[in-house]
Amino acid sequence: MFVSDCRREFYDLIVTQRVLLLVASDVDALCACKILQALFQCDHVQYTLVPVAGWQELETAFLEHKDQFKCFVLINCGANVDLLEILQPEEDAFFFVCDSHRPINVVNVYNDTQIKLLVKQDDDLDVPAYDDIFRDEEDEEEDSEDESDGSEPSEKRRRFEEEVIERTMKRRQRREWEARRREILFDYEQYEYHGTSSAMVMFDLAWIMSKDLNDMLWWAIVGLTDQWVQDKITQMKYVTDIGILQRHVSRHNHRNEDEENSLSIDCMRIAFEYDLRLALYQHWSLYESLCNTSYTSASLKLWSVQGQKRLQEFLADMGLPLKQVKQKFNSMDVSLKENLREMIEESANKFGMKDLRVQTFSIHFGFKNKFSASDIVYATTSLMENIEKEGHETTNFIKALDSLSRGNLDKLHQGLDLAKKQLRAIQQTVASCICTNLVISQGPFLYCSLMEGTPDVKLFSKPVSLCLLSKYLLKSFVCSTKNKRCKLLPLVMAAPMDVEQGTVIMVGIPPEIESSDKKNFFGRAFEKAAESTNSRTLHNHFELSIIELKTEDRSKFLDALISLLS
Repeated sequence: MFVSDCRREFYDLIVTQRVLLLVASDVDALCACKILQALFQCDHVQYTLVPVAGWQELETAFLEHKDQFKCFVLINCGANVDLLEILQPEEDAFFFVCDSHRPINVVNVYNDTQIKLLVKQDDDLDVPAYDDIFRDEEDEEEDSEDESDGSEPSEKRRRFEEEVIERTMKRRQRREWEARRREILFDYEQYEYHGTSSAMVMFDLAWIMSKDLNDMLWWAIVGLTDQWVQDKITQMKYVTDIGILQRHVSRHNHRNEDEENSLSIDCMRIAFEYDLRLALYQHWSLYESLCNTSYTSASLKLWSVQGQKRLQEFLADMGLPLKQVKQKFNSMDVSLKENLREMIEESANKFGMKDLRVQTFSIHFGFKNKFSASDIVYATTSLMENIEKEGHETTNFIKALDSLSRGNLDKLHQGLDLAKKQLRAIQQTVASCICTNLVISQGPFLYCSLMEGTPDVKLFSKPVSLCLLSKYLLKSFVCSTKNKRCKLLPLVMAAPMDVEQGTVIMVGIPPEIESSDKKNFFGRAFEKAAESTNSRTLHNHFELSIIELKTEDRSKFLDALISLLS
């Protein structure tokens, strides 16, 4: 059931309860969690936070805590499956689900007792009508015994014939209704996509209650930027949501421009700006950022000798000396940095990179610390998917969560260093895959498999890193190939998951050209292919288009996928 008034139907109900917070492992979920934690702190709400990386962990966490809690809040998990069937809760347990995954499961939508969905009201959900999906069980067996003994046999026969005809008609109507239901559900559930960021939904709640702070606004911005960096939403949706947040930024940060009421330099300030689409360039060198940003690397084809020459020409066209672009951005000449954005944009247009400018926000803490929203996304993602084992498995989650607080700049800088390593690893792997022709056409889709022993292969056993690699690889492949048909194909990518258990992790992403609507059909296709071949798969991730598969079942699974999509 959709919650129409978040304050009355959600927050006022949980303030008096002990709450179990179940949070998925993505940056948007972390940001929504931070906002909710800040609200709980205001109102002294007792809660327990449990990170969940997949469906198995969600079930385990629920089973461990179901006796102590009656109120469960799920962030970025739980909307796209039948929750009650998976968790089998008691009747007095109730779930509040704030999840950007779409489509939302119809049972969750029409359950008005235990499941409450926190969704932005103007999201276009296209949920099928109740009568098209659910039907009240009718007692079709009518009492055919005749009540009056004195009636003629011919009258009994006539009544019996009428009943048979009526029953036949009912059965036919039921079959037609069931066929139509299957068709409606298939159309509704066929594609996986994302709605409004959960962090924005939580920020709206704080704003309605007049408890919104600049910190909460920044977390909402980072949550939205995560969706954009991970390519989960359309450019139009991103620009629309940026416009909404820009109004809040003006409201919270207008005092900076007024000299009489100006904030102290140590205070936190958020600013809207048109920035360059270059990853981490303010914390790196401009040269490294150009080489390791997917957009510039793919446009200039930097994996080839010709591409490296084009990069030199691009830098020469801007009039930037190599010595300057190869040193840390902070150390560049101030005179060069003043008009840098304009210079880069002007030259980028000549080299066919027309989308190098992007609308975003930046945050300042005093003179020294300035971060853009995408910097925070890269840093937090890298902390969460850090492959170096340090203590308990929730350590990475807690570190990533802490890095979002402005008091933990050391953790944020650690995340930025890890993010640079991750981006370098991705670009090196992309170059290697293209130069060694690892991307092959399988008919209805492109396929690429990383072999055990590939450098940094362990990093790509993590879902977000593998998704980023897949998207960067597809973008680069589309720029490099001359085959027009291949430019229109989606990509399936596999990487070793656990060598001892003999499993691979596999992800499917939509075509680069047609991905303007960001809808992904691989989730359902993977399920069907696994079902038809009895492949040993594990659909454990909240993103349905990511699965784990036994290595020896891979070939029959791919054959089924090819025949299914052909």
